[in-house]
Amino acid sequence: MTNQTKRWEVLNKNRVKGEKEIIGVLLKNRGIKTEKQKKEFFEPVDPMEIKIDELGISKLEISKAVKRIKQAKAKDEHVIVYGDYDADGITGTATMWETLHALGIFVLPHIPERFSEGYGLNLESVARLKKEDPKLKLIITVDHGITAGKKVDEVKNMGIDMIISDHHQQGKIKPKPLALIYTTQIGGSAVAWFFAREIVKRFKIDDSRFKIGERLQLAAIGTVADQLPLTGPSRSIVKHGLEELRNTRRPGLLSLFEEGRIERENVGTYEIGFLIAPRINSMGRLKHGLESLRLLCTKDKVKAKEIAGNIGRTNSDRQKIVDEVVLHAKKSFAEIEKQSVIILADESYHEGVIGLAAAKLVEEFYRPAIVLSIKEGVAKASARSISGFNIIESIRKFEDLYIEGGGHPMAAGFSIKTENIPEFSHRLNKLAKGMLTEELLQRRLKIDLELDFGKINPELVEWVKKFEPSGLGNPSPIFVSKNVEIISVKTVGRDSKHLKLKLKQNEHIFDSIFFGGGEIYSKLKTGADSNINIVYHLEENVWNGRSAIQLKIRDLRHAN
Repeated sequence: MTNQTKRWEVLNKNRVKGEKEIIGVLLKNRGIKTEKQKKEFFEPVDPMEIKIDELGISKLEISKAVKRIKQAKAKDEHVIVYGDYDADGITGTATMWETLHALGIFVLPHIPERFSEGYGLNLESVARLKKEDPKLKLIITVDHGITAGKKVDEVKNMGIDMIISDHHQQGKIKPKPLALIYTTQIGGSAVAWFFAREIVKRFKIDDSRFKIGERLQLAAIGTVADQLPLTGPSRSIVKHGLEELRNTRRPGLLSLFEEGRIERENVGTYEIGFLIAPRINSMGRLKHGLESLRLLCTKDKVKAKEIAGNIGRTNSDRQKIVDEVVLHAKKSFAEIEKQSVIILADESYHEGVIGLAAAKLVEEFYRPAIVLSIKEGVAKASARSISGFNIIESIRKFEDLYIEGGGHPMAAGFSIKTENIPEFSHRLNKLAKGMLTEELLQRRLKIDLELDFGKINPELVEWVKKFEPSGLGNPSPIFVSKNVEIISVKTVGRDSKHLKLKLKQNEHIFDSIFFGGGEIYSKLKTGADSNINIVYHLEENVWNGRSAIQLKIRDLRHAN
């Protein structure tokens, strides 16, 4: 009944009897089977207790890195923490800069400007930094560097040692820095956090001065923002980091909460993913990511409020620009309909938001999308895909047509000469046509199990809460109930975009909310003769000090 028909896939085919069985199914659906796995899931280990080698990070590389940092302090050498301009990179840079600064090392952060410096290590920027400060002897990267290859050798020729900390897939040429703090098991900000923890530990200084545990909130923001699977160590980081975030005293984050109307005590993965991270990212997309770093690190409440306001306005601009690109794309609907992979290029598309625009097009049309921003004969491209179609592998089949690129199965970026776009589009669509079957192009909604209203109670809701933090790799528990009667329904919110329903099944009644469901209001009727099937999450709704169970609807359709 929604505008985007989904195939419902119920993972558990058997009827469940009680609460214990329901929880067992939820755990099984997430691959959690042993008692040890259950304990680690419900009681994630404190990241302070996780050993470096358990993460795949080399102890030897850590030792080499710390030795070099000690040398920098002893010789009064200057250090640059060279981060990335996204939320994962910025939060990791904040952690590393604050830690080294607290050690009494002369250290400055560097966040590249997206449009003039680009992603990763920029040799011209390094040369400029060295010219401005001849005492610069060490660069530590955060959230990039593993694909820097021979650039590392050129930096060394400038008289600068490099320590790389990163989590991305390696490039063709493995870099040879002084030390490589590397794993793909966690995000860039988390790698920086564990590295910072080891630095403090090996400097043998009381941690109370360095607030390493407090900085878990930064790693949690970066981990959720970078869409890392919330399992294993990443789950530990986010679980414990959220506790720090809910008690944060950072003026920048408190100002950001105020600007985004976020209740500090209720901050979760949703608030990070949809409210906090997009704001932090917006500066790197449209202006300069350094401003987001200033927000995280400032101790000045007035300055924090000023920066948060600027970031809020930039985020609003970002939303408008993305909407304009998508609107422009929709005007080419006839052209899009013919394409297996949506490929749209225009000089008006802002380079900083083409990835977001591609993601919106995938969401709208459910097929892979590539959006290109054209400038002076060269286009920057950002690609997003659907499950089952490896976008980076497909793009790499046409290496003769593009300049450079990289990515993973669901997202990629590359640059290409404008004159090659038509041929690239033709060849990629020809390839995709045979691969994108009707089966792949069907949206799917995976459901844990069917649940009768009679089994919904406060105890079950409390158990469901224990599955938090939810996200990639650990989706929020989702249920289906059938033959549900609509007692009442009304539209709510700005432009009547949402639905508020009172639902009944076998004498059990619950309130529910369906965000974005307003457009089907006219198709819904009350009464037993127009029953519906619903897919939903269970949540506790607290209003004016009163608590009640609420169903958060994901999809619905007529029971018949």
